[in-house]
Amino acid sequence: MNLKLIGDVAMSLLAARLKQTLVAAIGVTFSITMFIALLSFMSGLNDLLDGLILNRTPHIRLYNEVRQSEHQPIALYSKGSRQYNFISSVKPANEKPQIRNSGAIIDAIKKDSRVSGVAPKVVVQVFYNIGTINLTGIINGIDVEPENRLFSFQNYVVAGNYMDLQNTPNSIILGIGAAETMLVDLGDIIQITTVKGDHVQLKVVGFFQSGILDIDKVQSYTSLATAQKILGESNSYITDIQVKLHDLLLAPAMAKEYNQLFSVEATDIQTANSQFETGSFIRTLISYAVGITLLIVAGFGIYNILNMMIYEKMDGIAILKATGFSGGDVKWVFVTIALTIGFFGGLLGLLFGFVLSAIIGQVPFETASLPTVKTYPINYSPTFYVIGGVFSIVTTYLAGYFPARKASKIDPVIIIRGK
Repeated sequence: MNLKLIGDVAMSLLAARLKQTLVAAIGVTFSITMFIALLSFMSGLNDLLDGLILNRTPHIRLYNEVRQSEHQPIALYSKGSRQYNFISSVKPANEKPQIRNSGAIIDAIKKDSRVSGVAPKVVVQVFYNIGTINLTGIINGIDVEPENRLFSFQNYVVAGNYMDLQNTPNSIILGIGAAETMLVDLGDIIQITTVKGDHVQLKVVGFFQSGILDIDKVQSYTSLATAQKILGESNSYITDIQVKLHDLLLAPAMAKEYNQLFSVEATDIQTANSQFETGSFIRTLISYAVGITLLIVAGFGIYNILNMMIYEKMDGIAILKATGFSGGDVKWVFVTIALTIGFFGGLLGLLFGFVLSAIIGQVPFETASLPTVKTYPINYSPTFYVIGGVFSIVTTYLAGYFPARKASKIDPVIIIRGK
């Protein structure tokens, strides 16, 4: 097999059918361009939507759930063998939602090599006082630096400095929805009422916006020490331990492990947010389906063009075979034509796909619900480009292989005799 000669013949046939060749190459280029742009945009959108919740959610959350006592005192009384105890209106045990021995638990988790960070939290149920009206609220007492490192807390603080929580005593970062309802500004003093009826005044040092209005109307943040002070508890009082892992996929198994090891409730991120993973998977699947459909359509275009070329070049094929070209040589001539179209069309498609993605990524996209987002989200993952490049070669190869087989089986005697 003379590869140079096969290449020369293939290029001659391409040049002879230049318009059809350009049409086929443009089809591949357009398909790859849209494939890359579509996947980059949809993947970026998935990352954005999932990030609204998942980036603010610990991989494992440890807490003490208040529940009914499993063993009632009457069950200890067993005087008669035929005695049955019927208990109704069982009330929860009279205990606080505090995690017992939280300091030792946090130290043990930090020593786990699978853990990237730990952030304690105190959840306080309060009422925001607006004159004679009370609004229901939840204040999260956080350790500011770990909270920011693990959950990018500063990205959601749209006004003020998040470090003021740590530096200013009795301070609060209000949810933007609650702040707008209460008509407060930075530096104002607000009053809250705890569930015990205690009144506490806090200074507003910032506004928090998660992008989910129902959360922003209720949720606010203080320092860990301020939250413990509001509840009148010691500095060992912790209601939640938030854990971030190096590998998210370990969360379900480690949650069960921590549940048994520390005798606390443990919820993993997959269980708490399974609906987001399902939505992301479906959106990604649709994107791949649309992109691959475009490539297959382009492949049919190449198939039709090569079929027409073989029909029109039967005389030339007969001459090639009569002058010593084998059926395999003729097949590789047309496969080379298809691969050439796929390679250069795919290469241009990857380039134009990157350019189109970059253009989309510069288009302004501003909404009040997403304060940190200024342009449309784009994911420039190299995986998309590898998949697009490989698929363009595979598609065009298959589109050229079947016409090439047909050309390799042409009997030159029959063609020449017919002429």
